Amino acid sequence: MIDLNPSAYGTHSLRRTKAALIYKKTGNLRVCQLLLGHGKLESTVRYLGIEADDALEISEQIDL
Repeated sequence: MIDLNPSAYGTHSLRRTKAALIYKKTGNLRVCQLLLGHGKLESTVRYLGIEADDALEISEQIDL
């Protein structure tokens, strides 16, 4: 529907790409965690492939 070759782009890769772009733009791991449906922030960090130190620093800035 958006003129992408379905054999090159699966739903999972698009899911990861969207979350990575949101993280890159906002730096908000909690938002990414919620959008991805992850129970643990560590899972989101691993999924996005970001450095743990960067993730923890950003996470500490978010009040829950």
